[in-house]
Amino acid sequence: MRNLVGDVSSAARILPALDGQALFIRNGKGPHLWDDQGRQYIDTALGFGAVLLGHANASVNAQVAEALADSASPSWAHVREHAAATALAAHTGALSRVIFTNSGSEAVHLACRAARAYTGRGRIAKMAAGFDGWFDDVSFGNVGSPEAAFADGERPATARTTLLRFNDFDDVERLFDEDQDIAAVILEPMLANAGCIMPAPGYLQHVQAVAHRHGALVISDEVLMGFRLHPGLASLHAGLDPDIASVGKAIGNGVPVSAIVGKPHILAGFEQGKVLRGGTFSGNPLACAAVLATLEQLDAADYPQLIARGEQLRQAVQAIFKAQGITISTSGYGNVFAIWPSARAPSTYAEAAAFGDAGFSQALHLALRAQGLLVMPSQYGRIYLSFEHSDAIVEQMTRAFEAAAVQLAPRFADRN
Repeated sequence: MRNLVGDVSSAARILPALDGQALFIRNGKGPHLWDDQGRQYIDTALGFGAVLLGHANASVNAQVAEALADSASPSWAHVREHAAATALAAHTGALSRVIFTNSGSEAVHLACRAARAYTGRGRIAKMAAGFDGWFDDVSFGNVGSPEAAFADGERPATARTTLLRFNDFDDVERLFDEDQDIAAVILEPMLANAGCIMPAPGYLQHVQAVAHRHGALVISDEVLMGFRLHPGLASLHAGLDPDIASVGKAIGNGVPVSAIVGKPHILAGFEQGKVLRGGTFSGNPLACAAVLATLEQLDAADYPQLIARGEQLRQAVQAIFKAQGITISTSGYGNVFAIWPSARAPSTYAEAAAFGDAGFSQALHLALRAQGLLVMPSQYGRIYLSFEHSDAIVEQMTRAFEAAAVQLAPRFADRN
């Protein structure tokens, strides 16, 4: 009898069997993972974007181990929490106040609570097909749901959540004409979990301007993209001025930690005791140690080199498939991108749903896995690179794609 429901505690970890064998990871180091049979893989899921410094980073591990030895849960205020908040706030501009949480879902949930409390309004608007956590309110309209594909004249909504279409300028205007109870709009720098759909020029700025004009806040969900393009918020990098941001993943290099950062007047209600916050493990010593060790290294990291390395990989992958008669395109950035079996990348969720091919994505996953390269099997999956993915590792990845493309050509060539 199996006691673990579905073999995993998070559905995103489920992978198809290869040659009848399930995959169970034993350990990781740098860009590599090893399974329970001792097989080595180059990893491109990287904690779904969390492991930016590479697996089992020595400095992060050492500081987390030191914090563990001091006490994992001292209950009261401890010496690492202020230091971690100060280090994080040094990277987030006017969003200078910090509350630590434990997961991205928790951070978004707390950001929504802060927005409702500050504005006195009840509903949060999120991008259809965006993933802003698994809590009931914001899981509405996730990628693949029927609500995410709503048409003109429709507006899927619950009592606390409503949807708008990513990259649809007019739909933002319609939303606020229809509903005066919007406390905040959650936006992502790109629609990552729908396959790295990039924002149209000026779209995010338009959403922000319309929301602010109507007295709503802007929550930038940076759990995935924060600290991935530079040591800071992707929204600030893009010239936005959000009121609150949720961060996580990369700020702890895989150690469970997240936070909201916000403008002082927006989060003042928490300090005044007017808005509830809590969490036994929020801001725990291990998480704070991971933040301190991770941010110190990210400040010294060569982001332009990493992104350029990934852009070269994207170009190589496209050329490899073209040589085998398979048409693909890519979307995203150098260190996080998606592969589409189509002549161009989608610019809307409707196009993403049409361009994606679950059969192709799973076949690519299995072919690459047989070559020692792990990629997500979903049609909306992403490939991440860490700072441990050196030129030599990227060359190995390129050779794996070459072998996979040859294997897939009889099934997928000349379809477009």
